[in-house]
Amino acid sequence: MLPWRRLLRPLAVLTLTAAALVAPTGAAQAASAPSSGWNNWSCKPSAAHPRPVVLVHGTFGNSVDNWLGLAPYLVHRGYCVYSLDYGQLPGVPLFNGLGPIDQSAGQLDVFVDKVLAATGSAKTDIIGHSQGGMMPRYYLKYLGGAAKVNALVGLAPDNHGTTLLGLTQLLPYFPGAEDLISSATPGLADQIAGSAFQHKLNEGGDTVPGVAYTVIATKYDEVVTPYRSAFLDGPNVRNVVLQDLCVLDLSEHVAIGLTDRIAWHEALNALDPAHAERTTCASVFD
Repeated sequence: MLPWRRLLRPLAVLTLTAAALVAPTGAAQAASAPSSGWNNWSCKPSAAHPRPVVLVHGTFGNSVDNWLGLAPYLVHRGYCVYSLDYGQLPGVPLFNGLGPIDQSAGQLDVFVDKVLAATGSAKTDIIGHSQGGMMPRYYLKYLGGAAKVNALVGLAPDNHGTTLLGLTQLLPYFPGAEDLISSATPGLADQIAGSAFQHKLNEGGDTVPGVAYTVIATKYDEVVTPYRSAFLDGPNVRNVVLQDLCVLDLSEHVAIGLTDRIAWHEALNALDPAHAERTTCASVFD
């Protein structure tokens, strides 16, 4: 392996650790059912919101901690909401999203089928954060997901990989991370700009027919660099910068998924464009 590649992989580990590490209680919480109304397998979509919403966490995340804010936000507005864990590696029990991304897309395929069977719906909508906003594109493009998905909303997705530009500054803050997460983390290698996975994902065009794509990015993203690499090119695509909606929004990579109600409001608009309301700084009070 070339020297720069040896450096790049542990650097990816440390960078994405910094971006997506969850609370220490995450693994225990993920093992139990959320109490906020999502992953309710008896939920039936309403006429107003006929499609269930599947939430896809980011690297190192899980099906609970990533969505403690957004899932209840959607449930409160009448949606049936579901979330999954994916990308587990043997011997790394506390973190998800580290396995080969094509295999993670296969896990999403199985989960979507389960959701559609439980709800009786023909299609679902997907909202994903970071890797979770990018990985579903493989499912749509190569695993038949386009027939089952109406819309994909990505919150700071690394759609064209990341250069990790400037993030060596994070190295001193995470001693031992390289030992904790071994170099055998294909889910991280797949996210590096120019990787074989990124080439396959984006060859022949970013999108597939029949799916509405929304990308919500922040110019303060320190993980997906440059932040515009999140954007997609193609028909039926809307690329949004948070700061164009609210110049006061200072959210970076993690906050856009965990706490940013402006991003959530814009995601809500993408789920129901016929009833979309303008997203502004005041949307934090919505």
